[in-house]
Amino acid sequence: MTRPLRFTLAVATAAVAALTLSACSAGGSSNADGTVTDGKLTIATGDPAYSPWVEDNKPQSGKGFESALAYAVAKEMGYSKSDVVWKRSTFDSAIAPGPKDWDLNVQQFSIDAKRKKAVDMSSAYYTTTQAVVTTSGSKAAGDTTIAALKQDAIGVATGSTSIASVKDVLGVTPQVFNSNDDAVLALKSGQIDAIVTDLPTAFYMASAQVDDGTVSAQFPSDGEGDQFGFVLPKDSELTSKVDKALQTLDDDGTLQDLQTKWLSSETGTPVLK
Repeated sequence: MTRPLRFTLAVATAAVAALTLSACSAGGSSNADGTVTDGKLTIATGDPAYSPWVEDNKPQSGKGFESALAYAVAKEMGYSKSDVVWKRSTFDSAIAPGPKDWDLNVQQFSIDAKRKKAVDMSSAYYTTTQAVVTTSGSKAAGDTTIAALKQDAIGVATGSTSIASVKDVLGVTPQVFNSNDDAVLALKSGQIDAIVTDLPTAFYMASAQVDDGTVSAQFPSDGEGDQFGFVLPKDSELTSKVDKALQTLDDDGTLQDLQTKWLSSETGTPVLK
């Protein structure tokens, strides 16, 4: 049966609208540069965002490793500092399936296959080592060997690669807490003797969250630690561009310079033996 032209046009218009909505819902963009806002690069981070990743909770300052890195990546992608727009998001919502209101998200996301099913992840911009946070009054304070530390009660945050590191290096099963903050409370109350987390976070904990805190030791570096990458919406047009930018920054030494400046490991903290 022949349909009236008006009916046919209405169906065609609806189909185009549905396809457009589908593309946006999958993380696509109708903008020429593939961003959520034409001519701008919208980057999200946590709230609050902590040192040494972001200094003073001000990502727009360019101070802190991830803040400085974000601007360096943006520059390689052709965006000036004034073209960068910052947003805040929770960690969990960033890696959940569904549309996003940002182009990149950076807040120490460990790269893993499960997350890549829901979102895109860039190549790694940092591979961390693990470190031990304790207090000067804890029985773990002077434990700088594997044999000594494995006798202590160790806490870690759920979902972190610190769990595997403690099991592999120390040969013990740590106590697992819902977050780093919960682990800090357990350390303060004497429920545990020490916390194992990535080295930069360890120094923040020791200086800002734990009274009389100290980073007593670090795990041996094997180059296979927690790898951090940018999160992007699933099937983002920008993922390959971010990877290319990171490769350029790695090749020209910028990435290492940023790591040295903001995440320097030259602290005299002994390596566990």
